[in-house]
Amino acid sequence: MSNEAFLEVKNLKKYFKIGKHATLKAVDGVSFAINKGETLGLVGESGCGKTTCGRTIIGLYEATDGEILFEGKKVNMLNNKERKAFARTAQMIFQDPYASLNPRMTVGDIIAEGIDIHKLYQGQDRTNKIYELLNLVGLNKEHASRFPHEFSGGQRQRIGIARALAVEPKLIVCDEPISALDVSIQAQVVNLLIKLQKELGLTYLFIAHDLSMVRHISDRVGVMYLGVLMELASSNELYSKPLHPYTQALMSAIPVPDPEFGRTKERIVLEGEVSSPINPKPGCRFAGRCKFATEKCRVEDPVLREIEPKHFVACHLFDK
Repeated sequence: MSNEAFLEVKNLKKYFKIGKHATLKAVDGVSFAINKGETLGLVGESGCGKTTCGRTIIGLYEATDGEILFEGKKVNMLNNKERKAFARTAQMIFQDPYASLNPRMTVGDIIAEGIDIHKLYQGQDRTNKIYELLNLVGLNKEHASRFPHEFSGGQRQRIGIARALAVEPKLIVCDEPISALDVSIQAQVVNLLIKLQKELGLTYLFIAHDLSMVRHISDRVGVMYLGVLMELASSNELYSKPLHPYTQALMSAIPVPDPEFGRTKERIVLEGEVSSPINPKPGCRFAGRCKFATEKCRVEDPVLREIEPKHFVACHLFDK
C-alpha cells in the first residue's frame, strides 16, 4: 500500500435546506484521506451521514463547503470536461442492487452504459468487454441478454459491480453494497470485492453498518455520528482499542460466535436524548447520550485530534 494521499477530504460539509429556517447538516466538517490501494471503512448508525458523504465525494451531491482532492486535483473545482473524466475514474456501487438497475435494459446494456458514454469500446470489442466483465464478477456471457428481474439479489449486485468496473475506475465508493443481501451471500460479495481490489489495484471507500464485515475488508475505519467523524484508526487498532465512548458502544454490540463469551460480554446501552442534525446545538453531537459528558462537551465542539500514533479521536475526554 502506498503512502500517497490518493483521495483527500478536507472539512467537507453537505447541508440541505428544509423550509425557510431549518438546515439539515448531513455532513458537517468531515476530514480524512485514503491512500492508493487502501480500503477505508466508514461506519455509524443509520442517518449519520455516511452515505451522503460518499455521494458528495463522488459528485452526486454538490458540496456545501470544504475540499475534495483526487490525485491532487480539487474535484469540486473541475470544469465539465474534467468532471466527466473524474466520473470515469471514480465510480459507485449502490446499496439496493435492484433499484439501481434499469429494469427495461438488458444486463449487457446496463454494464455498457459507461462504456458508451465515454466511447471506450465499439462493435465486437464492446461485446467482448461485456463478456469479460461478467466473467470477472462470477457470471457468464449468457447473462448479457437477460433482464435484472431474472437474477437473485447477489447476482444483481455482481452486475452492479461489473457496471462500476466497466469504465476502468481507480476509486470505488461502495455504499452499503451488502446490506440488502442475504447473510449467506454477503461474504461472497465482500470476498469478490477484495479479490478485484488485489487484481485491479482499486481503492475503496466502504460504507456500511455491519461492523464485523467492515473489519474484514478495511485497512482503516472511520466512525461517524450525526454528520461528524468521531474516531479514525487502523482496523485492528479501532476494534481492539476503541477510545471514543460512541465507538465503544458500537463495538460492544457486535455479535460474537461464542455463546458462552456472548452471555458474559458487557453491552453498553446508550441512553439519553439523540441530538437532531437539523440546526444542531453547539458542542459534541454525542453529548446527550454520553455518560462522561461535561459542561464543556455541551458548549464546545471537539476537534478530531491524533491521540495515539495514527489514531484520531474527537472527544474532550482526551483534552490536555
